[in-house]
Amino acid sequence: QVQLVESGGGLVQAGGSLRLSCAASGRTFSSYNMGWFRQAPGKEREFVALITRSAGITYYADSVKGRFTISRDNAKNTVYLQMNSLKPEDTAVYYCAAETGVLGRTPLGLRSRSVYDYWGQGTQVTVSA
Repeated sequence: QVQLVESGGGLVQAGGSLRLSCAASGRTFSSYNMGWFRQAPGKEREFVALITRSAGITYYADSVKGRFTISRDNAKNTVYLQMNSLKPEDTAVYYCAAETGVLGRTPLGLRSRSVYDYWGQGTQVTVSA
């Protein structure tokens, strides 16, 4: 069982920055693919960013590319999402997720929320105009 706890959300003005953190339980955090997703009111949960388990390769949704950065600290069992140049359309509940399977996943496959085994409770990010 893996527990994920997000923190760092809040209210920020457009153009501002926030850093989200997601602390994970488990001894094998370095073997998890980690993703960030978000869900705005009335919309489906969508992919934001991911970082792979071994090489730490990162991938981003087009809507956040160049503004958001995902990173991980395996010694701290934590994944981060640095969000810069925030826009009102970034307002959503942000979730981190862990994919812990042994099968190899393609970057495209890891953009699907269905492959993730564990989810955090979410943290609200609100960007005012």
